Amino acid sequence: MARQRNKRVKVVGGGHSPSDIACTDDFMIQMGKMNKVLKVDKEKQQVTVESGIFLSDLNVELSKHGLALANLGAVSEVAAAGVIGTGTHNTGIKHGILPTQVVGLSLLTASGDILECSESINADIFQAARLHLGCLGVVLTVTFQCVPQFHLHEVTFPSTLTEVLNHLDDHLKRSQYFRFLWFPHSENVTVIYQDPTNKPPSSSANWFWDYAIGYYLLEFLLWISTFVPSLVRWINRFFFWLLFSSRVENINVSYKIFNYECRFKQHVQDWAIPIEKTKEALLELKAALENNPKMVAHYPVEVRFARADEIWLSPCFQRDSCYMNIIMYRPYGKNVPRLNYWLTYEGIMKKYGGRPHWAKAHSCTRKDFEKMYPAFPKFCSVRDKLDPTGMFLNTYLEKVFY
Repeated sequence: MARQRNKRVKVVGGGHSPSDIACTDDFMIQMGKMNKVLKVDKEKQQVTVESGIFLSDLNVELSKHGLALANLGAVSEVAAAGVIGTGTHNTGIKHGILPTQVVGLSLLTASGDILECSESINADIFQAARLHLGCLGVVLTVTFQCVPQFHLHEVTFPSTLTEVLNHLDDHLKRSQYFRFLWFPHSENVTVIYQDPTNKPPSSSANWFWDYAIGYYLLEFLLWISTFVPSLVRWINRFFFWLLFSSRVENINVSYKIFNYECRFKQHVQDWAIPIEKTKEALLELKAALENNPKMVAHYPVEVRFARADEIWLSPCFQRDSCYMNIIMYRPYGKNVPRLNYWLTYEGIMKKYGGRPHWAKAHSCTRKDFEKMYPAFPKFCSVRDKLDPTGMFLNTYLEKVFY
């Protein structure tokens, strides 16, 4: 029908991406009813699912079979095909982005053909489709490599930016899933270690402080700061002292530790830079904020790490990477001025060889991507072959490819 009416088609999963990657004025296919687990191979520890299944449902199903995904992002209300299509990641220098856990998939192309893809079948298409941007066709099924189910012991404790950056290698070695949160306009840092454990579930988290103070009070104060922006510096320091200045431990099944609530409406940028540039880039961002009193930044700047891979459009292509995630909240839905902060951050990321997260806001064009990705021409070649008329393009993707 789209072809007859000279329209395009976009496929959408959970609709979680804050970029325009799944937006369209033409036809949209929502995959929510293609949500079944098709096969569990306990011997190979692999699971094949329909592409519309939410990871939140998959996590529960895998648990019934004593299996789990080795790594997950912060949110699981996202569809399997969307997760790999945008290059979702978490943290852990021994772990790749989520598409590295994919060992096979099937793809419905613009011509109506269904292609089975893996490292041994349609290998080039597989390398492209593991991070597909929704522009190669409709992903129908995905096969994930799993691991035995495991529990994680999470330890959160305060530190300083100087300490963490000066001992970054030690932190990376000390914890399998290490990340840290920096509170802009201060030296304050929260370090988060997550490691496999055999201990039973337990928690020292406090519901009252987490919700009543950490959510409702923060949203109110951030709203007030839209009238008095200089309050943001005080708010960042105050909430570090209030909620993050003591040690907190939590033990639970892996996916319940990996996932956490992103409670606020927010604008997000998230770029990956070579891991060896972490200190320079973060200190430059800190200096930029100190040198420009009118520019404010909400907490936290979340810093995570991922292993190099060979996926053509992966921000971690052929290099161990540091992801540096910045946010500006929207208290009560109100937009907060962020342009200066956004452009400053993007400039620093580009200076240090950064590549933007495909699901997040960025201003890059084809010229940028040609410089960033050595395999960009290979991906374009596969896309041209599979979708010569641009059936699966939209405004966002036209900026990427034209």
